[in-house]
Amino acid sequence: MRSTAAFLLSLAVFFAAFPAHAQSGFFDPDKKQWVEYTLTPEAAGKIARKKYKRKMVSYYGKEAPGTIVIDTDDRWLYHVQGNGKAMRYGIGVGKDGFTWSGTEKITRKAKWPGWTPPPEMIVRERKNGRRLPAYMPGGPKNPLGARALYLGNTIYRIHGTNEDWSIGRAVSSGCIRMLNDDVEHLYDNVKIGTQVKVM
Repeated sequence: MRSTAAFLLSLAVFFAAFPAHAQSGFFDPDKKQWVEYTLTPEAAGKIARKKYKRKMVSYYGKEAPGTIVIDTDDRWLYHVQGNGKAMRYGIGVGKDGFTWSGTEKITRKAKWPGWTPPPEMIVRERKNGRRLPAYMPGGPKNPLGARALYLGNTIYRIHGTNEDWSIGRAVSSGCIRMLNDDVEHLYDNVKIGTQVKVM
């Protein structure tokens, strides 16, 4: 009985010596300390591509076929196909303070769009130590990615991204981000006038 109690006490002391965050790292015996795991943007991008892979799914909403439904909480965009089906895409959404909801229509489509950051974004990012260009031509380094679908008269778009790691996260200034492969696929399957419902 005493040996069992002594064993349990030694286990408790052993585990108390290691922090709870050890599950997100490993113990380095040379440094005699816990080392946190860190993901590179490339590794995080691979994880996002796998977790948020494009897929045809069952869909039971009341929206008409062709409608785009954006679920900002769960980070999915649904392109309603009819017959209880929708093509589902992973998305990145607006960070706290930049989320919105409502219904808009696609008023313009663009391949490899140029980017003109809004003046308020330029000021906001300058305060954070980041200088944005007044204009950036389209291309692989452009944050709007391969395609853009412009929403009504708003400043918001559904667009690609050169930051795959941001899919599944709330990091944008209100736009809906998609993997470039996915936004190209969606772009080819929607028309000007398509209804977009952001929830």
